[in-house]
Amino acid sequence: MTKRKGIILAGGSGTRLYPVTKAVSKQLLPIYDKPMIYYPLSTLMLAGIRDILIISTPQDTPRSALVLGDNIFYGHDFQSLLERAMQRESGATVFATHVHDPERYGVVAFDHQGRATSLEEKPQQPKSNYAVTGLYFYDSAVVELAKNLKPSARGELEITDLNRIYLERDKLNVEIMGRGYAWLDTGTHESMIEASNFIETIEHRQNLKVCCPEEIAYRKGFIDASQLERLAQPLAKNGYGQYLLRLLKEKS
Repeated sequence: MTKRKGIILAGGSGTRLYPVTKAVSKQLLPIYDKPMIYYPLSTLMLAGIRDILIISTPQDTPRSALVLGDNIFYGHDFQSLLERAMQRESGATVFATHVHDPERYGVVAFDHQGRATSLEEKPQQPKSNYAVTGLYFYDSAVVELAKNLKPSARGELEITDLNRIYLERDKLNVEIMGRGYAWLDTGTHESMIEASNFIETIEHRQNLKVCCPEEIAYRKGFIDASQLERLAQPLAKNGYGQYLLRLLKEKS
């Protein structure tokens, strides 16, 4: 099995977040206690991906996982969905969730057996309430397929068109994020506040961090205790660093 690489799309001018993005990249803005980019980074790490590229324009890559830099995912056993997608050697996997305003997103519709039948980008009359989130797993064929994409009526290359090719070839897998999962798109001021409040509530109730890359790396064996301690010590005077040091005590 070839090793899958991760890509975080962190480009764009962030105009929906002006004027704050005039001074700093959108992905470095805080979502409660962490930079926005920590959340998509953690998603890829939870899938077991260690080779991760943060770019503004996609480049050719072998089997890959692509995540939008302003998307946050949360839910019990979400890691199992990621691992299932990782195990697929061929085809593409997308993640869909039920939303109240599907006309704002790429929408996937299903037949009575739960098989995907159509994909539409921001349809005026959606065929379902299931939006395709900003997380995608692709096989190595994606490189050549992407090269042949043509701009849409909006003058843009649409990832929905790429996913539709996989659907037409019967190679598109759709993982449904059901009740208990959260998908947060933090592209506006209001959605950033909502996401921050959501993360704060969970962390406060559980006394556990959400999407902490250092913790994920430690628990997955990407780094050892001494490396975690080196990362934690410069932050020892704040709650984030103290949380990392607490992990070491729990393991010892």
